Amino acid sequence: MEYKRKNVWLNISDDERNDLEALATDYMDFLNVGKTERLATSEIVRRAEEAGFKDIESFKSLKAGDKVYAINRDKAVALFVIGKRDFEDGLLIVGSHLDSPRLDLKPLPLLEKKGISYLKTHYYGGIKKYHWTNIPLALHGVIFNKDGEKVHVSIGEKEDEPVFFISELLIHLSKDLNEKKASNVIEGEQLNIMVGSIPLANEDDNPVKKNILRILEEKYNISEEDFLTAELEAVPAGRARSVGFDSSMIASHGHDDRVCAYSSLASILEVNGPEKTSVGLFVDKEEIGSVGSTGMTSQFFENTLLELMNLRGEANLLNFKRALKNSKVLSADVTLAEDPNFLEATEEQNTAKLGHGVALVKYTGSRGKGGSNDADAEYLEEVRRAFDKAGVIWQTGELGKVDQGGGGTIAYILAEYGMQVVDCGTPVISMHAPIELVSKADLYETYRAYKSFYENI
Repeated sequence: MEYKRKNVWLNISDDERNDLEALATDYMDFLNVGKTERLATSEIVRRAEEAGFKDIESFKSLKAGDKVYAINRDKAVALFVIGKRDFEDGLLIVGSHLDSPRLDLKPLPLLEKKGISYLKTHYYGGIKKYHWTNIPLALHGVIFNKDGEKVHVSIGEKEDEPVFFISELLIHLSKDLNEKKASNVIEGEQLNIMVGSIPLANEDDNPVKKNILRILEEKYNISEEDFLTAELEAVPAGRARSVGFDSSMIASHGHDDRVCAYSSLASILEVNGPEKTSVGLFVDKEEIGSVGSTGMTSQFFENTLLELMNLRGEANLLNFKRALKNSKVLSADVTLAEDPNFLEATEEQNTAKLGHGVALVKYTGSRGKGGSNDADAEYLEEVRRAFDKAGVIWQTGELGKVDQGGGGTIAYILAEYGMQVVDCGTPVISMHAPIELVSKADLYETYRAYKSFYENI
């Protein structure tokens, strides 16, 4: 009668393994094109349109079976498959986030120091700053030129493009540096990206910087002033890769939280004719508190739901409140996977294991469950039965030992409406590092879990 976790690899058929590998390949393609929240939103919309979803602006009315998407400032998006039942009966929501830790350029980033030109950054989200040195970086984002034209920037992903670099002191001279705490080995203001070293001829003042400005004007028709309103992000350059002699894992930037975003996208694209309206919700800014007009604390989801209810003739305050209260949610965010190299930070019995399936996380938060949603037993049992009905291989998890640290998700925000919410996502090793690691097996079971949620709740 003793409970034992199941290893996914030992409990799936050959046909399922083929499906697993196909899903992993498609996920890596998604990662390669969706390296920022803007790019991920664009890819989600592209795939949704291919699957028959249409922009909410194109609808004059709604009927059961309609597939709708709504975009929030190109950095968040929601997909809806309209159900047969009224909205007031509640929705089935899988909510993930598209942002990941990264380096953002400062408003006036370009400078020259000792014959090298740099872009200054301000890191976004929780990172170990020393992780971001000595690796190839790519730049993505948007910048408006002097003509008011919106220029999309992407440099460093193609084989024939240059990458960018943040230097760190050589080991031969690091005696004093090695005495510092890890959090101070590299300071935030040292995260300056090297972008050039060729001086412009016949220039005495900042000749390298001026040469970079010349290149930017020729290539993008932009000037230094245009950086003031730009939104540019530095992320690790390169493609997602399989890991191990057995190719059982995936190494990539952005598993947190695009592994859950992809899995929920793949599952909702397969939803047809549901009883209750099914929702795939993809938001921004989770890594800095879910704030801002594109984060979960904005009114984007609520406003969109009201628009949909209006299109179906159900828009009144009571119906709206009931729709929120009666909804059920999987907060689709990653959790910690046990790392055998760092067992001192986790508790063996309650930490998710790599390759043992999707993880249900009853509570997050830190030190006394502070900031946690803490799902109730009744809802956990309902989700458990839905997973078991579909044969999903799942486990439970938590984010480290008690008093060791912690973290949070969007769960508590949706729970404020009275929704039933539980965290459910893929275990990750090296979370928030520039390159993170997941198991293909856990990706597969995450997709199957979200699919079973839409089908069986």
